[in-house]
Amino acid sequence: MKLVIVTSVEEFRKDVLRLFKNANIHNFSSSDIDGYKNGSSVVMTSSWFASEKFSNESRLFFSFTEDENIDELFDAIADFNSRVETSNAVRAVVVPIERHI
Repeated sequence: MKLVIVTSVEEFRKDVLRLFKNANIHNFSSSDIDGYKNGSSVVMTSSWFASEKFSNESRLFFSFTEDENIDELFDAIADFNSRVETSNAVRAVVVPIERHI
């Protein structure tokens, strides 16, 4: 069992849900997040409540799943990213799980 974490811009939310389904990953969680491309622009703002928006509406998905499902998901994400023209590709990482209950 491993933990797979996927991030995407909100625009790709339905696509990521389809990718999870096609990879036989039916149990997962998701959350709204703010994605930042350049953290220094936020730090260098003169106010904590700047009127400019520096973040992108993004989604974080995660699931505890088996290797074969993750392999299918990664292949599908690579294919998806090769077909869309964007600087905000879907990203994924895998974290091994040492113990679980």
